Amino acid sequence: MPLLARLVALFAVAATAVAQDLPVDPAAPVDNPKPTWETQKQARTWQLDIPAPRGLITDRNGKPLAQTRLSYNLAISFPTPLDMSDEQVLAFARQQVTMAKGLLGREIALNEKSVLDHYRNRGVLPYDIAEDLKPQEMAVLEKGVTSTLILRQTYVRFYPENALGGHIIGYVGRVAPLSLRPIENGDVIFPQTEGREGLEQIYDTELRGQPGKMHVTFNAEGRKTSERIVRPPVPGLNVITTLDRDLQAICEDVLAKNAKRGAIVLIDPNTGEILALASWPTFDPNMFVPFVDAARFKAAQEDPAVPLLPRAFRSAYPPGSTFKTFVGLAGLEDGKIKPGTEFGCPTSIAVGNFVFRNWKKVDAGSLNFVQALTQSCNTWFYQAGLKMGSKPIIEWSTKLGLGQRTGLPLKGEERGNIPNDDYMLRVHKRKILQGDVANMSIGQGDILITPLQMAQALGVIANGGRFHQTRLVMQLQSLDNKVVAAYPDRVRAELPIQPEIMDQLRKALIGVTESGSGTAHRAQVKGIHVAGKTGTAQWGPTERQRTAAWFTGFAPAENPRYAFAAVYEGEPGDNDVHGGSHAAPLIGKVLKQVFAPTKAAEDAEKTDEAEPPADESN
Repeated sequence: MPLLARLVALFAVAATAVAQDLPVDPAAPVDNPKPTWETQKQARTWQLDIPAPRGLITDRNGKPLAQTRLSYNLAISFPTPLDMSDEQVLAFARQQVTMAKGLLGREIALNEKSVLDHYRNRGVLPYDIAEDLKPQEMAVLEKGVTSTLILRQTYVRFYPENALGGHIIGYVGRVAPLSLRPIENGDVIFPQTEGREGLEQIYDTELRGQPGKMHVTFNAEGRKTSERIVRPPVPGLNVITTLDRDLQAICEDVLAKNAKRGAIVLIDPNTGEILALASWPTFDPNMFVPFVDAARFKAAQEDPAVPLLPRAFRSAYPPGSTFKTFVGLAGLEDGKIKPGTEFGCPTSIAVGNFVFRNWKKVDAGSLNFVQALTQSCNTWFYQAGLKMGSKPIIEWSTKLGLGQRTGLPLKGEERGNIPNDDYMLRVHKRKILQGDVANMSIGQGDILITPLQMAQALGVIANGGRFHQTRLVMQLQSLDNKVVAAYPDRVRAELPIQPEIMDQLRKALIGVTESGSGTAHRAQVKGIHVAGKTGTAQWGPTERQRTAAWFTGFAPAENPRYAFAAVYEGEPGDNDVHGGSHAAPLIGKVLKQVFAPTKAAEDAEKTDEAEPPADESN
């Protein structure tokens, strides 16, 4: 990766420069080339660690998503020996802060307890009073620093793409401060950071690198006599993800412009690589630079839009009619349903003492599988599900990875749920009944699926049944571009779908977007056959019930390059949200940009409103 190599090489030079430009007290005595025996005997040398710069996190093409940059802090350098009283320490610190305020022209708070703790325990090291200075502040300070008010370089994490992929990349926070205990050999010369969320957290050890070593020597009177680097730090490994920065940006942009809350996932069905994993709203990890501010973090946590929630993999929703794809596959592969099997599509049917209704208000007549899936006929699938029973539906759902974590290297991935008899006994104190099967057949009841799981399952169907392990990280690379660890394509399972069944599925899913009776016309892309399925389901407590509108599938239908899932979260009480009207357009807008030239995509956007209306309730 030439771009990555250049970035890392430049960063290595910068990191070395930092390690070799640590501040030294100009007032300290010059090293005596021939120290006396008494000085050697009573001298004290501290062996301190220099934190290493964290490695990069990049997209699949080497575009940086997380980097480390040099940062300058304004700090107080206490004179040695450290023999001032508490009153003298505070007076000295106040004097330095007053000088700093005059130079910077802004307020600087002084925590007196923190100053005293630092002086008593770590006074041999500078005490920061202003962090991550702006360029204009640096220009002023370069002429105003003294031997006791100094500039010192540290490392700061930053995210060049701002909010892009924020849920995936995560952020870092400072390791607990050391100022409350006396300094020890092996302590760091400035605070380290650790991953707190996302890939920053999971790969924290690999990203941290190897600390350098610095020796600081004091003579018998406690004055600093020398300070030298004995081993420079080694930057951490670089984490190369499977993400495509441009696809991630397209998905996030479409969500930002067309949904208050939702998610879009794109997977390569031929490798299992995640190309985009977008959740909306998102957050900018730079808000936690140079440190995680408690007030800012609390505000993000209490935001009603929940921007810190990665909906793509940490939220699970009832799938609604998108689940009919899996029900149809299960019935056809089990043999209980044939391509030519016909059921009526009335407005309702009775199952025991309950009446189950179709979403259409008119009888659609007798339909085969392709027609039923294209039109998303509930009553057809009730009858098909009751004929085959719950077993094949549960088995095929499980084979496709639904209701199970994908194994993504991110914490908190939601498991979802495919209810079986054990679950029903544990939760509802009974086994699966006929009414449960009817609900299951249209993706209702206790079924919960994450957008990531949904895209994964459609990827398996898209390639004919080969289940590639879903991956988010391609490899770890060292500073010199050597691959330290690789995560190659691995086939998790072979679920061969019979060719004639695959033809039926493809034909039905194309019909959803292209047929006059389909429900996803707004997902059409000129020159491309899009195979997909809409779904609409309610979830949440009754008084705050919301609608999850889905569109899932793959494209191009004949030779799939992308498997996708989109979820649009409706507002509480909004009953006008549907898969065809809200989720399908999200994918349509994404695919138009992916497959069409820029101008053609812009023209398509302008004609969206002019497309013929369709019955998009499901």
